[in-house]
Amino acid sequence: MRQTKTMKYDLFCSDFDGTLVREDGTISERVKNEIARYTAAGGIFTVVTGRMTSSILPRVKEFADEGIVVSYQGAVISDIKTGKLLKNASFTGDDALNAVLLLEEENHHIHVYTNEGLFVNRRDEMLEAYEKVCGVKGTVVGEPISKWLKEKKSPVVKVLVMIEPERRLALKAALEEKLGQKYFVTCSNDWLVEIMPEGQDKGGAIRFLSEYFDIPKERIAAIGDQLNDLPMLREAGGKFAVGNAQRELKEFAVSVPTCEEDGAAFALQIARGECQ
Repeated sequence: MRQTKTMKYDLFCSDFDGTLVREDGTISERVKNEIARYTAAGGIFTVVTGRMTSSILPRVKEFADEGIVVSYQGAVISDIKTGKLLKNASFTGDDALNAVLLLEEENHHIHVYTNEGLFVNRRDEMLEAYEKVCGVKGTVVGEPISKWLKEKKSPVVKVLVMIEPERRLALKAALEEKLGQKYFVTCSNDWLVEIMPEGQDKGGAIRFLSEYFDIPKERIAAIGDQLNDLPMLREAGGKFAVGNAQRELKEFAVSVPTCEEDGAAFALQIARGECQ
């Protein structure tokens, strides 16, 4: 069992967008310095994000040359230095196709993620904004995307819908009711609704990392801002929410300053045992 004498939490799991990254797309030097101080003291810092692996790896390498990164809400876990996959989960059977067919009934803007990349049914301003933020390029396969999916037959890691913020919670609730317990439906952004296989969430990532590093969950801290971070915070012993987080996170987590005010840096100080 890994445990340092002065460290309050031996593993620190952080969401990325809205938690580590400021609105201008940068990670502050203060946050980078606190990550370095935490790891120098013996802690393990891991980013846990809904982003695809190819999107998050270049950003993580801004402050880490080695370690582990969790992508796709926890479905994929990779070694930063070697690229080796420690976990690579996907939908089974026709589960991804069934979700896509349901979304097509209401003509939604759909993303399908495979290990080969991002495939979409249309190009519009929302997709271009997404590509700019995430540093990826979607391949437009046309509509209906279900036809492409049937012919491609590639394992699907995630299905995503781009939707106006005022409609996202209603869509999330409708999908949860229609899809049932075989799926995990969540929101990672004000304009994104994501569909994952059951159990492939950030809480599952905490359980995996706890076993992988032999660190009990009570010695793991997590920080986030969106609904998709809830499973992670529920599993972790240390629970932090940045000041810009959704109300549901703030209800049972320790509140720290906003992302713009480097809230993650403050949480890392607590994790290192420097302050309460």
